[in-house]
Amino acid sequence: MTSTVRNYLIVTASYWGFTLVDGALRMLVLFHFFRLGYTPFTLAFLFLLYEAAGIAANLAGGYFASKYGIPRMLAAGQILQIAGLIMLSFLDPQWSAAFSVAWVVAAQGVAGVAKDLTKTASKSAIKATSSEGSGQLFRWVAWFTGSKNAMKGVGFFVGGLLLDVVGFKPALWAMAALLGIIFLAGLFLLPRQLGKAKSSKTIKELFGKTRGVNLLAAARIFMFGARDVWFVVGLPVFLYANGWRFLEVGGFLAAWTIAYGGVQAIAPSLVSRSPDGLSREVPAARIWALVLAAVPIALAVAMHSVHIGRPDLLLVVGLALFGLPFAVNSSLHSYLILAYAGSEKSAEDVGFYYAANAAGRLLGITLSGVLYQFAGIQGCLVGSAVMLLICWGMTYALPLKPDAASERESDPRQLQPH
Repeated sequence: MTSTVRNYLIVTASYWGFTLVDGALRMLVLFHFFRLGYTPFTLAFLFLLYEAAGIAANLAGGYFASKYGIPRMLAAGQILQIAGLIMLSFLDPQWSAAFSVAWVVAAQGVAGVAKDLTKTASKSAIKATSSEGSGQLFRWVAWFTGSKNAMKGVGFFVGGLLLDVVGFKPALWAMAALLGIIFLAGLFLLPRQLGKAKSSKTIKELFGKTRGVNLLAAARIFMFGARDVWFVVGLPVFLYANGWRFLEVGGFLAAWTIAYGGVQAIAPSLVSRSPDGLSREVPAARIWALVLAAVPIALAVAMHSVHIGRPDLLLVVGLALFGLPFAVNSSLHSYLILAYAGSEKSAEDVGFYYAANAAGRLLGITLSGVLYQFAGIQGCLVGSAVMLLICWGMTYALPLKPDAASERESDPRQLQPH
C-alpha cells in the first residue's frame, strides 16, 4: 500500500467516526427537546449557531490547513467536538427554558465549528493525496463523500437508539469517548506536513476565487438549503405528529442517508467521464439538477391535490426518490470543486466552498422551522423546489474549462485522463 493510499484511508476512517457522532448528536438534540415540548421554530433555532459558526469555521479551516497542515485541523475539530459534547452533558433540567436554549445553542455552535473544521481538512486531504489524475480524484471524492454520508445515516439511527436505551447524558459521554480514541489514532498515524502549502496573505486574496469556484459555491447554498428545508425539522416533526416513534423516525432518516451515501459512492459510474475532467461532468451536473428540482414540485402537488389516507407514506416514498438525484448532484459538486480548485490553495478553495455549504444549511434550517410552523410540510416542499430551481440556473453558468488562474496553480496531473 502506497503512503498516499494509506493517508487517504486514515483520513476517511477518522471522518467516519466523527460523522457517526455528528449524526447521532443531531438526533439526540432534536428528539430530546421535541419531547420536552419545544416548537418547530425553536428546534430550528437550536441548530442556527451550529450552521452559522460553520461558515467562519470552513474559511478559517481552509486557511489554517494550508498554513499548518491537515492533521492539525483534524485534531482541532475533534477536540472541539468533544468539548461540545461534554458541554451539552452539563445541561440541567432545573434551568429556565431561555437559559437552556442559550446553553444548547452555544454548545451546538462549538460542535458546528468542530464539524466544519474536520470536513474542510478531510476533503482537502483528498486533493493532497490524489496523484493519478481526474479519474482517481472523482472516484476518491465519491467514495469518501458517499461512505461519510452512509456513516452519518448510521449516526441518525444510533442517536435515536441511544436516546431510547441509555438516555441523553450517557449517550453524550459515550460519543465523547469514541472521539477521544479517534483523535489519538490520527495524532499518531498521519504525517504532520500533509496538505501544508502556500496560504493567502490578505483577506482579499482569501476571498479572491475563480469564477468556477464562486458559481459552484453559490449553487451549493441553494442545493443544501433545499434539502435541509424539509430534512432537519419539517420531516421529523411531521412523521412524529403522524404517529411515528423516535426510533422509527431516526431509522428512516438513517436509511435515507445511508442509501444517499451509497449512491454518492457509485456516482462516477453514472456520469460520463471526459479527458479534461469538466466538459462532460458540468453538463451532467446541469441535467441532474433539473431532475432533482422536479421531485419536490411533483411531491408538493401530489400532497396538495390528492386525498391520501397515509400522507406520511407518500412523503417518505417521494423523499426516498429525492435521494437519488440529490446524491449524484452532491457527488458531482464535491468533485467539481476539487477540479476547479488550484493545487497551491486547494484547502482554501474547499474551505470557501464548504462555507457556502454551511450557509445553505443555515438557510434551510431556518426556513424548515418557519415554513413548517406556518405552512406545514407542503410549505417546506415548495421552499425546496424554489431553491433547487435557483441552483439549476447557477449550475447552468458553470464554466466548461478550468479558469486561467486555476490552470496556472493546478498540478497538470490532476487534469489528465486516468
